[in-house]
This record gives sequence, C-alpha cells and structure tokens, in this order.
Amino acid sequence: MKQSDHADGTSGSSADWVRELVPRVIARERRAVARALTEAERQSPASGEILRGLQGHLGRTLVVGLTGPPGAGKSTLADALVRELRRRGCTVGVIAVDPSSPVSGGAILGDRVRMSSALEDDGVFVRSLAARGHLGGLSPAAVRMIDVLDAAGYDRVLVETVGTGQSEIDIAQVTDVRVVVSAPGLGDEIQAMKSGLLEIADILVVNKGDCEGARRTLQQLKSALAMRAGGRSRTPVLETTATTGNGVPELSQAIEEMGGARLAVDPRVRRRMRARYLIARAAADLIEAEVRQADTARIDSLSDAVLEGGLSAAEAAVRLLSENRMRSS
Repeated sequence: MKQSDHADGTSGSSADWVRELVPRVIARERRAVARALTEAERQSPASGEILRGLQGHLGRTLVVGLTGPPGAGKSTLADALVRELRRRGCTVGVIAVDPSSPVSGGAILGDRVRMSSALEDDGVFVRSLAARGHLGGLSPAAVRMIDVLDAAGYDRVLVETVGTGQSEIDIAQVTDVRVVVSAPGLGDEIQAMKSGLLEIADILVVNKGDCEGARRTLQQLKSALAMRAGGRSRTPVLETTATTGNGVPELSQAIEEMGGARLAVDPRVRRRMRARYLIARAAADLIEAEVRQADTARIDSLSDAVLEGGLSAAEAAVRLLSENRMRSS
C-alpha cells in the first residue's frame, strides 16, 4: 500500500495512521481531534475506520442543541454559555453550523468569528460545519463530529444550528437537551416557533432581555406552552442577555439539571436515536437519487396524474419507486 505523509503529523498507510490517530484523539490532542473532525465532515473512507476505533469511548458527553430563528443571538449566547460551562469546570466542544458558501459549499464561518473568545481556551474546541443545503440546518456529518468530540472527552458538546425556523426539527434527533432561542422583535418568527419549535424545546430562552418587548415575548411563549398538551407548560422559559451574561448561569443550571437525568439513561439508547437519524438521512438521499434518475417522461406522466387529482403525491411516489425497483431487479 502506498505510503504517505499527513497534515496532522502521522505517516504511513491508511490503517497505520488511523491506528496512530485514534489514541491521540482519545488523549484530546488538538491536531488529532481537528484531523478526525475533518475526516468525519468529509465522510471519507478513513472516517469509518476512525469512528470504529473510537466506539469504546463514546456515550459520556452531554450533547446540547441550540436552535431558533435567525437574529435571536444564538452564537453570542453559545459563546456566553461556553464561558459559564468553563467557569463550572467543564470542557466544551462546539459544532457551529454555518450557512454554506454558494461558491465553495463550505461554511461561511460567521459563528466561529463571533465565538473568537472561546478559541483561546485549550478546554474549548470550536468547529464550523456547513449546512450544505440540508433543510434541518444540520448535515449527517454533524453526528459523526459529535462522536469525535465525545471520544475526545469533552464534557459538553454544543451544536448550534444555522437558524432556519421551523425546519430545524433535526436537532431534536441528535442532541440530549434542546434549547430553543428567541428574542423580542422577531415578529412572525414567534408564530413559527409556536407552531413548530416549541414541540421540541426542553428549555426556551428569550435572549436580548435588555431590549424592548422582552417581557412581552416571555409571556407569549409561556402562554403558548400553557396551551400545549403533554406537560409542555412545565418547559422552563428563561430570559438572558448574552452580551452581558445576565441569565446565562441560570440557563447553564437548567441544562445541567436536565442533562443529569439524560446522562443517567443508557448511552447506547441515547446514541441509537442519532443512528436512526443517520439511517433516515441515508434513506432519503437514496430515494432522492432514484427520483433524479427516473425517466423524465414517466415523472411527467405521474405529475400530470397528481395535477388532475387521479393520484396523491404520496401515491405517485410509491408507484415511481416500485417501478424503479422492479426494473432494477
């Protein structure tokens, strides 16, 4: 097998450098963690070998998701939360999902710039990840990157999503504690939260508490929760001002209290939900590929049937996939 040198200082065949990299990730060497995260983001062949090597060291970290509409100040709040977690003695990994560049497809890195203070701390590792067009604001690579930070022994992993409103339900499937962030003055975004994000929130936060309308927004969310079934009215609703740190210790305490119960659950059960998400995403990608490869005339025929009311979209999809599989068998 061809020998090669690698950016993180390892050398040799793929199997050799992976064997060398795994214990260095577990020891939380920053260059090794960075290399493993890069392989996980690229979903390279080596990433599978790396993650297999890390399996025995997974399930210890608490994964916290921060989501909510654009303009709520999630990145600034994440930075303040990292500071508070560090004050409590926790090491923290951060996956900041940024919008994708229309040119390169990579992350624009806005969140990482706003969290620059955390980059100077050896107990914090911040990595930006491009959303790459995934509707949930989260790509499957994020799950693999969570595993790398988990194996590296970070006590808490924060996943901050890009902020595209109601479509951010993906975060509920890959995190242990979900924090939904809003702010006063977002108008229709509060209505969107009432109809979607409230259902996944473990903790609700009204950020920018020093702005006009913060108390009104707080009451709106409490009222919206009170109308929800299934005990949603007991969901904590907190007020923060991330720029000054007001309310951040209370948010951190709420996360820790909820997280303690979540960490008491069998790690395999918690990680199984993330595996289900990966399977669902892979299945969706396979189906999308099948549809794109389908005969154009057949797609048009089924589309006309839907327009005329002869078939529902779901029935047309089932028929198309069935026909494709019959032809390929």
